[in-house]
Amino acid sequence: MRKLGLIGGMSWVSTYTYYNRINHMVQKRATPMSSAPLLIESLDFAPLYGLKTQEDWDRAAGILIDSAKRLADAGAGCLLICANSMHKIYDKVAGAVDVPVLHIADCVGEKMKQAEATEAALLGTRYVMTESFYRQRLVKHGVDLVPPDMDIVEMVDGIIYKELMLGKVTRDAERALRTIITRKEQDGAQAIVLACTELEMVVDIDANVLPIFDSTTIHCEAATDWIMGGD
Repeated sequence: MRKLGLIGGMSWVSTYTYYNRINHMVQKRATPMSSAPLLIESLDFAPLYGLKTQEDWDRAAGILIDSAKRLADAGAGCLLICANSMHKIYDKVAGAVDVPVLHIADCVGEKMKQAEATEAALLGTRYVMTESFYRQRLVKHGVDLVPPDMDIVEMVDGIIYKELMLGKVTRDAERALRTIITRKEQDGAQAIVLACTELEMVVDIDANVLPIFDSTTIHCEAATDWIMGGD
């Protein structure tokens, strides 16, 4: 098995999910006593929270680039950024190291292409739902996305940052996400892209009116493929 590097801490809840899921996948594909060879750098999320200006994002890019370099220098042959929103600075991070960095939206887009899922709604942070860095990656794989509804954008963004990233799960949030997914179906979506690791805390992946493409699971599957020797 090959050694994978995880840039984590954004949030720690997300990093735990990645570690747990990749190890379970490796265990199923290797032997019951196997565990994934991982290098993990869990960053302090506080300086990476609430980024607004280009200067803020440039500073964040510097932090993630330094992390990527440390992981590569320590022997990681491939890297993951364990947060959907931080893929806004993917190009800068990937361009700073000589090892591959698996882009989460490309992994999701390829999975959706295989499933012939072409009409979808995107749920995640405000950046993910409204900006082009994530949406365009999916579009390149043939996925047509329902336009964002700004009321829903603000509601989901608030649930993520004010509750889920703090490890808080409420019935109100669960009900809100069920209602949102139903509305997206009414708007013409045939699938949901769950583009925030923490959202699965309040979304039942297997019990919704639409198929759910969980970005975290898909990213972890691609990572496991790489660990086990795939391209």
